[in-house]
Amino acid sequence: MLDKLEVIEEKYKDLSEKIADPEIINKQSEWQKYIKEHAELEPIVEKYREYKKVKEGIGESKQILQESSDDELRELAKMELSELEDKLPVIEEELKRLLVPKDPNDEKNVIVEIRGGAGGDEAALFAGDLFRMYSRYAERRRWKVEIMSVSETGVGGYKEVSFMIKGKGAYSRLKYESGVHRVQRIPTTESGGRIHTSTATVAVLPEADDVEIEINPNDLRIDVFRSSGNGGQSVNTTDSAVRITHIPTGEVVSCQDEKSQLKNKEKALKILKARLYDKALAEQNKEIAAERKSQVGTGDRSERIRTYNFPQGRITDHRINLTLYKLDNFLDGDLDEMIDSLITVDQAEKLKAVES
Repeated sequence: MLDKLEVIEEKYKDLSEKIADPEIINKQSEWQKYIKEHAELEPIVEKYREYKKVKEGIGESKQILQESSDDELRELAKMELSELEDKLPVIEEELKRLLVPKDPNDEKNVIVEIRGGAGGDEAALFAGDLFRMYSRYAERRRWKVEIMSVSETGVGGYKEVSFMIKGKGAYSRLKYESGVHRVQRIPTTESGGRIHTSTATVAVLPEADDVEIEINPNDLRIDVFRSSGNGGQSVNTTDSAVRITHIPTGEVVSCQDEKSQLKNKEKALKILKARLYDKALAEQNKEIAAERKSQVGTGDRSERIRTYNFPQGRITDHRINLTLYKLDNFLDGDLDEMIDSLITVDQAEKLKAVES
């Protein structure tokens, strides 16, 4: 860890010189990049310098105790040594936390895609429950929800629903929700009172900036058609619905919720960019995930992450083996206890990686 901190301090010194260089100041984009990097390293360097100062103080106090015969001076050195030795482990822990790599997407808005999985109508109804759960959570945090694309069923559920949640830190809180969610309950249509198991998949994608994902217009096939409602009936007399196919990857996004073709196209492009960005991130993170084998994260979408058991009123997150008995509150958006626990476990694993 100390070797790593030495390298960071050297880099910080180098950046300090660069941001004071008049030639670089004249190149605004380059200067801004260095300023940002300098600001990110500053808290680590300040804490490391504090650490070195404390270590130095401990050395000096010990030296006085070994060499001095002055009782008063020795007593002062003893008090200072005790103080500094208490302080040192606290600073070491703070340094470890500062060295944990920050997720550059944490402050971003997210696009959440929920799809009914195994279980037919019951899976579609569960997808609707999850959509309401995340919408209520967004309300609690004063985030804004905007529906991007929706495909409803006749029973009041969703085959698929995509929506954007706009708010500071949305991705940092919701990124752990990606995966398969399983529900165990007695469907209203079940006369025998048997418990059915159904699933829905959730994908949480950070909103992609234009600079992060550049799409070549020649790689897109754009089709327009008439919007349709449940059962396929036409709900619009103009070709306002839009389907975009990204030819190189085969990704297809359809949007038909707006009356304007332009607005549907904008929403479809946003979803497409987020999916392509997410794919690129997944590729980058493959090696890290293999090394760390993290229990928590944005991992494999086919992984079953959570079970919602209605007869027992419990929710179990299988990645961290946490069970909460507050299903009604949870489905009403009271997710913070679960999310905080997931963040704690993830941070602990990242700290281990820093220490090793």
